[in-house]
Amino acid sequence: MKKCLAWLLHEESGQSMVEYGLVIMLVALVAMVGLAGIATPLTAIFNRLVAALV
Repeated sequence: MKKCLAWLLHEESGQSMVEYGLVIMLVALVAMVGLAGIATPLTAIFNRLVAALV
């Protein structure tokens, strides 16, 4: 059991997978914040287009 725990403490193969997950989470968060920031102006543009077409 001690050998297994010692091996887990020194194992680093899953570490890069966690880092990739954190980077993907950060990119998704930035994308959501960016899209939320342009949602209102984009809605106004589409509303003006619809009003002009009707």
